[in-house]
Amino acid sequence: MPESWIDLRSDTVTKPTPEMRQAMFDAEVGDDVYGEDPTVNRLEARAAEVFGKEAGLFVPTGTMGNTIAIKCLTQHGQEVICDARGHLLNYELSMTAWFAGCLIRPIHTDDGILTWDRIEKEIRPLGPHAADTGCIEIENTHNMAGGTVYPQELIDEICDKAHARGIQVHMDGARVFNAATAAGRCVKEICAGVDTVMFCLSKALGAPAGSMVVGPKALIDRGRLYRKRLGGGMRQAGVLAAAGLISLEKMPLRLGEDHANAQLLAEGLKAIPRITVTPEKPATNIVIFGVSGTGKTGGEISAALKRMGVLINPINASTMRAVTHYDVTRKDCENALEALKSAVIP
Repeated sequence: MPESWIDLRSDTVTKPTPEMRQAMFDAEVGDDVYGEDPTVNRLEARAAEVFGKEAGLFVPTGTMGNTIAIKCLTQHGQEVICDARGHLLNYELSMTAWFAGCLIRPIHTDDGILTWDRIEKEIRPLGPHAADTGCIEIENTHNMAGGTVYPQELIDEICDKAHARGIQVHMDGARVFNAATAAGRCVKEICAGVDTVMFCLSKALGAPAGSMVVGPKALIDRGRLYRKRLGGGMRQAGVLAAAGLISLEKMPLRLGEDHANAQLLAEGLKAIPRITVTPEKPATNIVIFGVSGTGKTGGEISAALKRMGVLINPINASTMRAVTHYDVTRKDCENALEALKSAVIP
């Protein structure tokens, strides 16, 4: 097997930076379930400040964060509107149903971006045969659509019109700092209208673990109880929060490098016969490409790449996904493209 790997499976594979490791070693800690971990408290307060929300909650995973937010925004038996390829629907073990007791009402889009005209058609009032709409969830950036970014005017329109109808909005902002970099806006502006936001510290921002939920204090206070119910009371969690503080403050500043590397990958992939890239120019750090024209499955290509020291996962038999991050250099991307040529060209 190769001595070193070019790992493009996800930005979850990043290792903590030396600065993060030192901060973890030095972290001041206490029992967070009692509210006594000073480092967690600083992280929660700082996250709320950065996003312009009243309060923040440190959780172990993005799935837990989305689950808590949806539970806080809905009542048992309601519906939640989201995109048909959304992470909330497809990759979170049906937690919206299992824990929040809500049905997801999916809307199909070409690019993962919901618009109000599509949403409005699916909003249901409570009646003798239909469950009412409890909240609307938007994913920014959208993972399986290729890291697409919501135009700000669409976010604002969705929030304004949803709120006018008494419906709240949650943003799955696992990679919202990528969206902010691509849009040239701060996350506070992007998320001003949404009620709750979940964002990951452990993806593009490179922390070893953890996500945040930010929103109104009353909801976050209730969310803290849901976190305990879900097994998220981590006690001396300051050792993780210390890395999260660094990821929050410093790592957004370098995300443009990842976006440039993703565009390099996309251009290189388009030059390989029988490979298609959608969208052709990635907005952020995710590249989705089709391989059905090569006569090989995504699994077969992934296995061939692994033998050459490159890790890229298939989404299904015809589609693959490559994700750039701070542990992958421009040269790594160039080498990955050469390996892909060898894997698909007879």
